[in-house]
Amino acid sequence: MSKNFSCGIDIGTDRVKVLVAEHGDPSSDRVPHIISCGSAESAGVRQGYIHDPEACGEALRAAIHSLSGSANIKIRRAIVGAGGIGLSSVIAVGSSSISRADGEITEIDINNAIYTSKTAIPQSSLQNRKIIYQTPLQFKVDGKIVPASPIRLNGSKLEAKTFFTTCMSQHIENLIETVESAGVTVEEIVASPIAASAVILTKPQRAAGVVLANIGSETVSIIVFENGLPTSIEVFPVGSGNVTNDIALGLRIPLEEAESVKRGAITGANFAQKKLDEIIAARLTDIFELIESHLKKIGRSGLLPAGIVLTGGGSSISTIDDLAKASLRLPARIANAITGPDGKKQIKDAVWSVAYGLAAEGLLRGSRESFFGTETARRARHTIADFFKQFLP
Repeated sequence: MSKNFSCGIDIGTDRVKVLVAEHGDPSSDRVPHIISCGSAESAGVRQGYIHDPEACGEALRAAIHSLSGSANIKIRRAIVGAGGIGLSSVIAVGSSSISRADGEITEIDINNAIYTSKTAIPQSSLQNRKIIYQTPLQFKVDGKIVPASPIRLNGSKLEAKTFFTTCMSQHIENLIETVESAGVTVEEIVASPIAASAVILTKPQRAAGVVLANIGSETVSIIVFENGLPTSIEVFPVGSGNVTNDIALGLRIPLEEAESVKRGAITGANFAQKKLDEIIAARLTDIFELIESHLKKIGRSGLLPAGIVLTGGGSSISTIDDLAKASLRLPARIANAITGPDGKKQIKDAVWSVAYGLAAEGLLRGSRESFFGTETARRARHTIADFFKQFLP
């Protein structure tokens, strides 16, 4: 594959998604342009965790084979998303003495401070885990907070507060085995919530404070941002599939019918709408209580001005934003519906946000840009919308 193209692979519990993007028009700041995508039903994955790499590899090969318009595309390498119950985060603080005799802070001092913060992580938090992402949240010079980079400032001691994302080591190994079994080299592994946030969240939202909740089939992943940086990632072992199960039990209907009822594809059936609403609300409330409990744990309950943004397949459930608003006492909106040019048709495209974000990261590698330093997120939504319009009836 040409270096002008990039591939993102998102292996979820429900589906495996592959998306190929290229650099956009330089006149529009080279926003990544989608040129092909494909998906297949997942196999060998439970709660986002790969337990059978061989079966998952077959699903990935099917997804690659289904790439639309892919006659001239050969996937050789990709940026791969890591999600599921093996994903977590931790914040640690470390410090180092300034290396230069004149006390001027250099990149070496920053790296040393970040390294000491890494060594300060409790061993219990790293047992059977690997760090896949890190970013400094705050620096102090001689005990005083500095608002930006401390380079060229003077002092005797530099302190770094650093955010680390970790993933189960076995999951990382299974990811690599799965992707390589499909004949694709793993260029980099990126936390799925970070990739999705690059597409869905705007720079003002990340700066003000926001939580992005991706409601998948068997998991709900959240990422919290403040001052433009991620401060927490958490994954809960519950998802929209639990809502389907509750509907099937509560209404005594088959799972397939329950899924259709949940999505609103079946109406006028022989059950009370009020009972259905109560079943759905009960499970969604449980999910939002888990999110609220985590926000309390990190001291951000009710304190995120940009509120909660909902995405993923489960975010299409009716009234979910109202339930989120009531449960979390935060502004809430759904990010997975984009209105087409006619103002009527909606493109359910945010399920591709992780794959798109991963492909975008591949295009940005080696440059000075990053997910959090450009306006890619704002414009990317329109790019995805334009791509998926061709599949509308």
